[in-house]
Amino acid sequence: MFRYIIILGTFLLALLLYIDRICISVAKGPIVGDLNLTDTQMGWVLSGFALGYALLQASAGRLVDQLGPRRVLAGIVTFWSALTALTGLCWNFVSLLVVRFLFGAGEAGAFPGMARATFSWIPMQERGVVTGINFSGSRLGAAFALPAVAWLIQVQGWRLAFAVLGGIGLIWAVAWWLVFRDEPEQHSALSEPERDFIRANRPAVAPGTTAKPLGHYLKDPNVRLAMAQYFCSNFTFFFALTWLYPHLQEKYNLSAVDTGWWASAPLLAGAVGNWFAGWWIDRLYRRSSLRRSRLIPAVTGFGLSAIGLLFSVGQTEVGGAIFFLSIAIFGADMTLPPSWAFCVDIGKINAGMVSGTMNMAGNIGSFLTSLAFPYLKTWTGSVTPFFFLGAALNVLAIFFWLRKHFYDHQPHLTAI
Repeated sequence: MFRYIIILGTFLLALLLYIDRICISVAKGPIVGDLNLTDTQMGWVLSGFALGYALLQASAGRLVDQLGPRRVLAGIVTFWSALTALTGLCWNFVSLLVVRFLFGAGEAGAFPGMARATFSWIPMQERGVVTGINFSGSRLGAAFALPAVAWLIQVQGWRLAFAVLGGIGLIWAVAWWLVFRDEPEQHSALSEPERDFIRANRPAVAPGTTAKPLGHYLKDPNVRLAMAQYFCSNFTFFFALTWLYPHLQEKYNLSAVDTGWWASAPLLAGAVGNWFAGWWIDRLYRRSSLRRSRLIPAVTGFGLSAIGLLFSVGQTEVGGAIFFLSIAIFGADMTLPPSWAFCVDIGKINAGMVSGTMNMAGNIGSFLTSLAFPYLKTWTGSVTPFFFLGAALNVLAIFFWLRKHFYDHQPHLTAI
């Protein structure tokens, strides 16, 4: 079926997204050495990406809703791929900070674009699995990148490695433009039975529904709760993308490639968490209700994440630390499919804007993670407070989910 080709395209986009994103963490050692940076300066570089990514989320989501995911995704992937290559040309702290901020801004429309494509192309009963597949691509991309980019940097140097990764992104952008169309009705390769199946299993949209400004969405309680819980989720996960690799290498005195293999394990666990939650969502939706299909996987995931972070503290062997951090990331990533499915549920044709608004808050959490880890370590002389803080935020997120309002019969939401 043709929609599976679309799913493959968004999966590969998520894969690429996180390969380009995590390579800066792997290259931390040689970058710090060549540019004479401190750990706190590197923290600002990592958080600069997250800030650019967060600030442009809502605007990028609105752009996707207005122009469609075909044009927007092809354009932003071209833009951020150029910034990936330009990272290798940076010569000091300021140039690196600016390039990574712009790189984050370029990536901002990726997941809102996927959410909008999901609304148009994916039937309601398949959205949990599809969302899980897409987000697992990001985790598999990051897991693959850790040892692979470490090897590439050893062989070619960090500057050339960024140029190679930028070129791969341009190939995806061209392929997406050639293959994808914004609506199933616009694609000549789609069979009539599949087109009718998608239409019959896609929530109806009230006539005259249009995109609204960011302030309108911020007034909706469901959107605010989605933002708050996603802040907590990203605070945990972004650690795995930024400080996990250098933390393991320093604490357990590992080689670059060995650190890459160990640090990839929690990301692989995150991919499994996405698959499992996506499957569980669709199963609960068919057998129970929309509310339970979103709520139960999310609450379970946040609980596991809190437990994993707490038990990772004080582990004297790298294997023990990775085991519990894998549980934490498995749990944190279980919260992604219900979070994004919830945005598509309430946003409908405005799914790009709603999901972008949620992701904006989530990446403010990412921004703070990048700074909290090095600064808490400097202030307290220990990384333990960081993990306690992450666990507390996971518990708080459970209460946010319990306060959400669900519409089991999916009427049009006039508030959105």
